[in-house]
Amino acid sequence: MSRIGKLPINIPAGVTIDIKDNVVTVKGPKGELAQTVNPAIKVSVEDAQIHFTIDEENTNVEPKQKQAYHGLYRALVNNMVVGVSEGFKKEMELVGVGYRVSNQGNLVEFTLGYTHPIFIQLPKEIKVETKTERNKNPYICLESCDKELLGLVCAKIRSFRKPEPYKGKGILYLGERIRRKSGKAAGAK
Repeated sequence: MSRIGKLPINIPAGVTIDIKDNVVTVKGPKGELAQTVNPAIKVSVEDAQIHFTIDEENTNVEPKQKQAYHGLYRALVNNMVVGVSEGFKKEMELVGVGYRVSNQGNLVEFTLGYTHPIFIQLPKEIKVETKTERNKNPYICLESCDKELLGLVCAKIRSFRKPEPYKGKGILYLGERIRRKSGKAAGAK
């Protein structure tokens, strides 16, 4: 049995859970999310808590896979509950000479040292905020109730200019440290 799957999820005030045909729908002040759960896992709501149990009678899934699903779906639904009640936030900074970012609504424009600016239209579920201050790196803050979508968007933005180890330039998460390498001159002695 999964150690994570055994833990119940506390339902905060203002969040409602609806379970119908193996689909868990979570509604809260920040939004609404839905997740399909494998039939090998039973989901129940008791005493303002969500409980996950393995369906032993289901023979379509191997026992080891059932244990994996047990922890997986508990973690996914927990992320949904936290997302609709508190939300998730990722902060990134652009390190490099001439790197800039600006937004108009959910259309974000990046200037990253290429011959052309890069435009990306973010999904409506994500709120974006950009800041450019004098003598500071440009900053971008992304907020959403969907952790998976937020991670995908951050990975896409980061792929425009990945951090490189020689000069430390690129798009970094706020507070991230890049291991620096010495150049050719240091190793040639």
